[in-house]
Amino acid sequence: MNMSKLLILVGIIFIIIGGLWTFIGKLPGDIVFKKGNTTIYFPIVTSIVASILLSLIFYIIGRFK
Repeated sequence: MNMSKLLILVGIIFIIIGGLWTFIGKLPGDIVFKKGNTTIYFPIVTSIVASILLSLIFYIIGRFK
């Protein structure tokens, strides 16, 4: 697989993930503190899911080289 096809594939994957992210939003397990006008958001579960997805994407890309 040449570099141009690889970059197109990665772009399409990121577009799909971004579209899903819009609908999913905040996952259960993310921590939100609200006090007055201040909101602190700790996206712990979202970060774990993003890490797993990116690891899978890079593993699959690495297999094609």
